Amino acid sequence: MKPYSQLSKEELMSLKSDLEKKFEDVKGKGLKMDMSRGKPSKIQLDLSNGMMDILNSQSDLVSSDGVDCRNYGVLDGISDARKLLADMSEVPERNILIFGNSSLNVMFDTVSRAMTHGIMGSTPWCKLDKVKFLCPVPGYDRHFAITEFFGIEMINVPLLENGPDMDMVEKLVSEDPAIKGIWCTPKYSNPTGYSFSDETVRRFANLKPAAEDFRIFWDNAYSIHHLYDDKRDVILELLNECIKAGNPDMVFKFISTSKVSFPGSGIAALAASEANLEDAKQYMKFQTIGHDKLNQLRHVRFFKDMQGMYEHMRKHANILRPKFEKVLEVLDKELGGLEIGSWTRPLGGYFISFDSLEGCAKAIVAKAKDAGLVMTGAGATYPYGKDPEDKNIRIAPSFPTVEELGAAAEIFVLSVKLVSIDKLLSE
Repeated sequence: MKPYSQLSKEELMSLKSDLEKKFEDVKGKGLKMDMSRGKPSKIQLDLSNGMMDILNSQSDLVSSDGVDCRNYGVLDGISDARKLLADMSEVPERNILIFGNSSLNVMFDTVSRAMTHGIMGSTPWCKLDKVKFLCPVPGYDRHFAITEFFGIEMINVPLLENGPDMDMVEKLVSEDPAIKGIWCTPKYSNPTGYSFSDETVRRFANLKPAAEDFRIFWDNAYSIHHLYDDKRDVILELLNECIKAGNPDMVFKFISTSKVSFPGSGIAALAASEANLEDAKQYMKFQTIGHDKLNQLRHVRFFKDMQGMYEHMRKHANILRPKFEKVLEVLDKELGGLEIGSWTRPLGGYFISFDSLEGCAKAIVAKAKDAGLVMTGAGATYPYGKDPEDKNIRIAPSFPTVEELGAAAEIFVLSVKLVSIDKLLSE
């Protein structure tokens, strides 16, 4: 079929009538499906059930470095867990600090600490007239929610296929001392699935910020979440690049096993320079005597090492890959060539990013909901929930079954077509 923009008003009206009949048929099925968040499915969670059998009342609960994991102590985590998450983060063990169950919590804590006490002796952000953050868009809603919660002004930076618009990042960071950070999901970004190029990583490492306490908030949420064995994105390791560039303290890297083992019951870590970690520990020691070492031990004994983790993630990929392929197959078949939308083809991560015609995203999500499909709110991928062009929609294929995704994708493409026709008829 030719592009919708080339159809006459009469052709569009006729097409709309046919599509509305199909939509009412689908709506009449009373489906209830949820593609709103990147939640692992039950079958993915089952992959880690063996972890529940790793420790019992007869187990040796002492770590390899002699720590009784039932007791107090070891603020920075048992060495086995530090080694595992250091390998996952591609940094030396000395650059890892183990936290609790969620990297989101570590990010919130890090911003909170900067607000109340400053970073490495600098002025607490709460005492400054203005604090700003750069936000690559479309991006991760929970990142933006943290900075919004603390009243930090957020500045949109376009996210390109090779990473954020670095010309814009370099200019803003070098000119404005109120800019204290930037959010990044460098590998298989949420929601686009894009990964940062080597040049982008090097430009980050060589930034010359006006603020001495500027930090890159580098969220490695999907660092080992590949969909294919033979097609994988590989990115440069930022902390080492920062050290080479003479900026060792400029990055905070966050990581967790939330989408590796059990979301909400994993282990999380901060990877950073030793100076940054010492600074963090000065506050952390008032907060806790040490995080859950039994959970750290459980993870180490289940995965053993990074090789074990990679093997485990291949099982995840085998479950996720057909789901992504099903959604992309329907998008290609139903919307290809119509010029009413474009979408990404990620090699990993948890999302597909869809761009509709300008001004249509909210209406598409509402239309889909009317037929029983719940999606992430349009605008969620932008600070303050405001997509200036109202066109980005995040598709999360992980939770439904492949069969359910076929039905969900059908609802979605019908919604896209109907809303796009209304848009074109109104012009």
